[in-house]
Amino acid sequence: MPIVIARAPMRTVRPSGLTQRWAQPAKELKRLRDNGVIRRLAHGHYIAPPDGAVARDWRPDLETAAMALATARYGDRVPVLMGMGAARFHRAVPRAFDRTVVAVPEQAHRVDLDDELGRVVFATRDTALLDARLEEFGIGRALVATPEQTVLDVAHRPEWGGGDDVAAETIRALWPRVDRVRLDRLAVRQGRVAARDRAIRVATREPVTKESQQ
Repeated sequence: MPIVIARAPMRTVRPSGLTQRWAQPAKELKRLRDNGVIRRLAHGHYIAPPDGAVARDWRPDLETAAMALATARYGDRVPVLMGMGAARFHRAVPRAFDRTVVAVPEQAHRVDLDDELGRVVFATRDTALLDARLEEFGIGRALVATPEQTVLDVAHRPEWGGGDDVAAETIRALWPRVDRVRLDRLAVRQGRVAARDRAIRVATREPVTKESQQ
């Protein structure tokens, strides 16, 4: 395993970032893939398996693959796994989905991953303003939206995760981990008070008071 790949954030690289290492990085990465050292995530994106694993036998889950690809594109600790992807990471949703959402600082087209891993949808956000924390993915660490941020995002855009019923199930599963004070502050700061109110109604059926909107 070339050290430049093993030490890359999320063990993922692009040919454009390896021009000082190899004269023809695209050709070298293809050779490594053909030899079973690394695997291709999508066009121009290659990932190394965890230590001790064989690339041909190792298959990352959708959330890991999405964060690896986004990290290679936008930099270490810049993208944020959000919405239903974050809910999956927090084990609030047992079922797998065929797409996940990653917040990035600039507009980008969706990417269909190789080997039917799924689709990555990019949401344009100022990622520094999202409530996220570093989490371990097995091949490195990346930012994942907190339960509070995830509840707001799922309530705001339920269509990104399978519709209203799935969103409601997700909100209820996450609710015991939600800090209400933190949730309220996030909702006000991010202009997501309406989403916060929907989440409260779904999770607890309690009425929304004027005090909770302040």
